[in-house]
Amino acid sequence: MLQGRVAFVTGAGSGIGRASATAMARSGAHVAVTDLDGAKAARVADDLLEEGCQVTSLALDVLDDEALAAAIEKTASDLGRLDVLHSHAGYQIEGNLEQVSLEDMDMSWRLNVRAHFVAARAAVGPMKTQGGGSIIITSSNSGVQYDREMIAYATTKHAIVAMTRQMAADYAKYKVRFNSLCPGFIDTPFNAGFEKQMGGRSNLEGYVAENVPMGRWGTSDEIADSVLFLASDMSSFMTGHALVIDGGECI
Repeated sequence: MLQGRVAFVTGAGSGIGRASATAMARSGAHVAVTDLDGAKAARVADDLLEEGCQVTSLALDVLDDEALAAAIEKTASDLGRLDVLHSHAGYQIEGNLEQVSLEDMDMSWRLNVRAHFVAARAAVGPMKTQGGGSIIITSSNSGVQYDREMIAYATTKHAIVAMTRQMAADYAKYKVRFNSLCPGFIDTPFNAGFEKQMGGRSNLEGYVAENVPMGRWGTSDEIADSVLFLASDMSSFMTGHALVIDGGECI
């Protein structure tokens, strides 16, 4: 499905990012696996290399604008192209208007919006030059609905959807597609904020069972299938969309 293509994934050391990188590598892409924790990124790459996949790994702090842009540009230069960017790394902090500190609000904005802007800005040049590409930015179903007492998270996830649609409108003429990935409750460590906000794991389990119409968590592999769809020619006439995969929670 992605044979001969090059993909770059941030936050790929675990959870959805890891599943995304794994799915694209197994589908034939050469994947640059990056994570703040370089050891985690290396372990993902090592596992895929053992399967015969084409991968490289890199420790990358997406808050470092210059390092983030340079890593994407170097990948495109070294491998001769860049077909897919999955900008996934993000931040979750619980709390309402009075509970979220200014520092946490700023960090939410930097990781959940600004870093995606920097990554997309670096990727779009090579994609324009080669005649197209797919940029996938992880938002959340919190980007299409509102979560109680999650002001920083919901605000920034809505901003991702808006930013992605704006970029999609601006770059469709260059055949560069932009779409938002909007997962619901996927059972990964990223749910720590929701778990704390809901008063513990058992309460979160109960919430999922009662409020997700399908009555269960989603899996990272189910989200990875959606990444493959957005990354590949299966979605060639799709841009500016917020793809919600949440078991019906936002209905």
